Amino acid sequence: MYILGLSCYYHDSAAALIKDGILIAAAQEERFSRKKHDSGFPLLSISFCLQQAGISSRDLDLVVFYEKPLIKFERIFLSSMATFPKSCRSFSEAMINLFDEKLWIRSKIIKELNVDPEKVLFTDHHMAHAASAFFCSPFSESAVLTVDGVGEWTTTTLGWGKAGWEDGSQNKIVLSREQRFPHSLGLLYSAFTAFLGFRVNNGEYKVMGMAPYGKPEFVDKIFEKIIRLENDGNFSLNMDYFSYHHSLEKSFSSKFTDLFGEPRKPDSCFITPLTDPGTCSPEDEEVRKNLHFANIAASIQKVTEEVILRMANSIQKETGLKKLCMAGGCALNSVANGRILTETAFEEVFIQPAAGDAGGALGAALYAYHILIKKPRNFVMNHAFWGREYSEAETISALSDSGIHFKKLTGDILIERTVEALVKGKVIGLFQGRFEWGPRALGNRSIIADPRKQDMKDTINRMIKFREPFRPFAPVVPEDRASEYFHGIDYPSKNYPARFMLSVFPWKEEMTDLAPAVNHMGTGRLQTLRREWNNRYFSILENFGLETDVHVLLNTSFNLRGEPIVASPLDALNTFMTSGIDHLALNNFWVSKQK
Repeated sequence: MYILGLSCYYHDSAAALIKDGILIAAAQEERFSRKKHDSGFPLLSISFCLQQAGISSRDLDLVVFYEKPLIKFERIFLSSMATFPKSCRSFSEAMINLFDEKLWIRSKIIKELNVDPEKVLFTDHHMAHAASAFFCSPFSESAVLTVDGVGEWTTTTLGWGKAGWEDGSQNKIVLSREQRFPHSLGLLYSAFTAFLGFRVNNGEYKVMGMAPYGKPEFVDKIFEKIIRLENDGNFSLNMDYFSYHHSLEKSFSSKFTDLFGEPRKPDSCFITPLTDPGTCSPEDEEVRKNLHFANIAASIQKVTEEVILRMANSIQKETGLKKLCMAGGCALNSVANGRILTETAFEEVFIQPAAGDAGGALGAALYAYHILIKKPRNFVMNHAFWGREYSEAETISALSDSGIHFKKLTGDILIERTVEALVKGKVIGLFQGRFEWGPRALGNRSIIADPRKQDMKDTINRMIKFREPFRPFAPVVPEDRASEYFHGIDYPSKNYPARFMLSVFPWKEEMTDLAPAVNHMGTGRLQTLRREWNNRYFSILENFGLETDVHVLLNTSFNLRGEPIVASPLDALNTFMTSGIDHLALNNFWVSKQK
């Protein structure tokens, strides 16, 4: 049985295909279209999924969309009426968008895929999130927490899931509690994202990266004025400080700026005594402004962590379960995730690697298979390599057209050449196999480097990624050595978020100076690695450790600022030639800019 799941028309549209409950292929549309956060109908991703399975759309048994457009229309309509006349302009624009395409998604699916109407189903947005995590986890039973901006009406759910591996008749996901729009943790964080000069639905991780450079001095003010948090994790926002519920252009109100001052200008320099030690004075006006913004970032990050922890503790006490599944865009807050793993009674946590809207496509398909059809479990997502792989012929074609010098190497020689270059301080683009599902590059579309020198962070940010210098990079370590380097990793084999680079942990004091380029104010957004997940990547890491006695690599996504992660050999070559990357390990080819 083939089931195709779809998400689109908000951000990060995607398609995912399962066969008899087992994932065959999944991809975000942006990887093929090259439009960052592409929200359009995912025709290219659908085509890839069908090709990967060797089928046509006529072979599909079901096509499932990740939310219910009519209920979303109801929310937009009623919310606009409640805030009229402030909402007049946003309501008109929303109606144009809805009636242009979003309300007619069923007809669009039938037309584009040429499938029978009875094959098209819809699921609730947050149920798709819940299914995307629970049915990819190794757990037969777990608590469930989904947190994002907004689905139809819902912004947060708490509940539990239970499913059998041999008998699916009792499969169940119960979302027993919810928060509803406009009260949203995701939209709260996005409002601060906009205030700090970053794009909503794109720059939230920049706020998280800025936070360690500040002090959470405004936490009390945020809890006093903006958000009311109950002991059971329920919360409400003071909507006087926001405008996202009646405006498509602005997420915070004048009352917000009265409280925190003028917003940060987009793309302005962010320089503090911690980002540029010894080169700037705390008395400088611009530096004082930056410290103020860093303190705001630290404060909203701390508030977000406290709310998520409160919710996690609450659902743990309600269910008595020791395992937790998480999804929704807020589940990408890796600092909060690290605290859940170390500060709650949950012993194991699984987070969908494509936790945002893209993951809803997979969740929709799994929900139909396990909940609606009651089929038993038979899949665990142990890795995230579900995208397209490119053949040697396609690689050679791209290389030949580029006119660049390249050489084919055997696997062992390519690994040796890569490690040799890393030890010499060179930056390598690593391209192999199927690209990753979700926003993290995990070794198949990565830029890797030696983390032992502090200036490597600045080199990659400024000369290769062309992005803000405060942005951190991920440390990659063998799974069985993670506890040597980081606190909170007592059972690495059960730390599922770390394998997807979805949790932050503090470095052990004795290790803090070993890899300064991936030490972000004493912490690291860790990726753990096993050989069976990615043999070439693991061998590079292993051999680098043997050569240097530091079993850590620097990893960042293979893309430039404002671009999606590369998908094809041509994408990789274009990025390679327009950046300061020294060498490119492109499938089985070694590529250099000079002979």
